[in-house]
Amino acid sequence: MNRDWPAVQGAMFDPDRYVALLVKYKERDEHGRLPHHWMAAKAQTHTHALASVGVWSICYNEEALTTRDNKGETPIDIARRSGACAEIIGLLSLTPEEARSLGWKGMARLYAPVAYWRNEMANWIKSRSYADCHKFINEHDDELVREVLKFNNSDLLRRIACNSQIYSESLVFLALRMIHRNPLSLSAEDSEYTETALQWAQNLQFDACLEIQQILSLDPTHISSTPFPTLLLHSLPTKYHEIYDTYNTVCQFLRLTVSPHDKAELGEQSKVDHPDGENLAIRILYDLNHNMSLGYAICGQVLSFLKPNLR
Repeated sequence: MNRDWPAVQGAMFDPDRYVALLVKYKERDEHGRLPHHWMAAKAQTHTHALASVGVWSICYNEEALTTRDNKGETPIDIARRSGACAEIIGLLSLTPEEARSLGWKGMARLYAPVAYWRNEMANWIKSRSYADCHKFINEHDDELVREVLKFNNSDLLRRIACNSQIYSESLVFLALRMIHRNPLSLSAEDSEYTETALQWAQNLQFDACLEIQQILSLDPTHISSTPFPTLLLHSLPTKYHEIYDTYNTVCQFLRLTVSPHDKAELGEQSKVDHPDGENLAIRILYDLNHNMSLGYAICGQVLSFLKPNLR
């Protein structure tokens, strides 16, 4: 009723409340309404927590999609009349059969992608499938990745803290990528114990490896003001050279080979903004900093094309 979607979501994530919620989501109030009807009436502003609540609500009671209140309205009738956001209207437009067929994963992927990928990342972290985490970061838009890392008060970094007893380069690289995209996750506290990721990592129950504890000890302000290559060089010099040696070679190659005549073909704006080959190289490769695997692959292709004898 108060649009406190994070609180509703927190109750849904609590395994001790699962049975009670199964019952509650089939109980009508004095207006003949189920929780789905009230959600439909209060869902004008989209948030990732609301989308997650919407998916879980349907999972608790698919038949509610066609249940009418005392005024004869279904949840989708109320959602349309009250101007609910597109994600909730899409969810409530499903039939009970469609909802059962899609299941939580299918509905979440379509209507609550941030909650879906957060759940996938949490499972990969727990099973130490770091390659899958890196693949997700590499293949998806930075905005989606950041929202996933911020979801549920940045709980994915705390999951790293609780599942990092065994050191691996892939684990440390993942932690660096996560805090680089979401520095405030270092100071975020969980809602129940009000502890940060570092505090969980230092807890004797979890006792994260020293390298992870050192990374979680970093200051968010420092992370925000430090280029990712610098963070990587300090924590994982081998990984830095694996990724950026090719990058630096391309920058040097372009700086030495691009002449003023070559830049003329880039247009007037480029001649003003990028007066030499080094800046041109930065311009070409700047966006690749956030996608390590893609950057490495493209840099290699550039080298092969421009200077085959360097391979």
